[in-house]
Amino acid sequence: MKAIVIEKNDDQQTTTLQDTNDELLSAGDTLIDVEFSGLNYKDALAICHKPGVIRKWPMIPGIDFAGTVKSSDNSAFKPGDKVLLNGFGVGEVHTGGLAQQARVKSDWLVPLPDGISAQQAMAIGTAGYTAMLCVLALEEQGVMPTSGDILVTGAAGGVGSVAIALLAKLGYSVTAVSGRQELQDYLHELGAKTILPRSDFEGKVKPLDKARFAGVVDVAGSTVLANAIAQTEYGGVVTACGLAAGMDLPTSVAPFILRGVKLIGIDSVMAPMSKRIEAWQRLAQDLDLSLLKEMTHIIGMSDVEETAQQLLAGQVRGRTVVDVNRD
Repeated sequence: MKAIVIEKNDDQQTTTLQDTNDELLSAGDTLIDVEFSGLNYKDALAICHKPGVIRKWPMIPGIDFAGTVKSSDNSAFKPGDKVLLNGFGVGEVHTGGLAQQARVKSDWLVPLPDGISAQQAMAIGTAGYTAMLCVLALEEQGVMPTSGDILVTGAAGGVGSVAIALLAKLGYSVTAVSGRQELQDYLHELGAKTILPRSDFEGKVKPLDKARFAGVVDVAGSTVLANAIAQTEYGGVVTACGLAAGMDLPTSVAPFILRGVKLIGIDSVMAPMSKRIEAWQRLAQDLDLSLLKEMTHIIGMSDVEETAQQLLAGQVRGRTVVDVNRD
């Protein structure tokens, strides 16, 4: 099989596309013939040898994949079943989806929802699944379309693109934040009503700013998130799921104790299976799948390393799907 393999010798890491066998795969009770994987921000960090992602070498990156069960020791799965996987340390401590096969624990697998193909599942990917978890959190906290505008940061990325499409279809008024103003037409096509430059959220953070947003989906962290919190309305809800701008959070307690703002962390890696299934069922129901073509581009395995570099440089729009059976 072909696989992207990251190896470490002393302090030197290498990323190569290799012909290998299933002996490289981590232990698990189910073997999957992978059809498509995604290229996510975390994958790009690993592929480009940034610290903090991979904790075991050699490693096949790829934190998500979709494919067909080849064999399983779990009677709940049989050969031919279509499945997908997001997270659970795959691509970090357990060999991942950027290979033609994956061996994983069956407890990690989600049956592919009706109406979604393997390719569409990875066009949605971990980014879209995370976006849906954010939308679910907003709903659970009572943020409805009538509550007010929803701010989406990192709007042209994978999470942001799917979040805009979901929120718009559900009837929310979406304000998108992006550092790439040349993508305004793209963001409007997804459903954003207003587009603001990222620079508006990169300045000095006030304890409280003008209240503008009933809810926030943030992938940036750092100053961007802090400014979004300061501009959240009384009782509003901020969902935080990323750190593209940094891990720090230079805010104050003022929004929380004076406006009752709620800050909710969104973890996609270890989310319980019940929440995963709910998120994927809602994606099948609420995401306009016709938009996936506009927000997705498909690459082969030989393109992965270069595209990972472009992703970290902020040069990739929307979602990148990897056809693992294509060079």
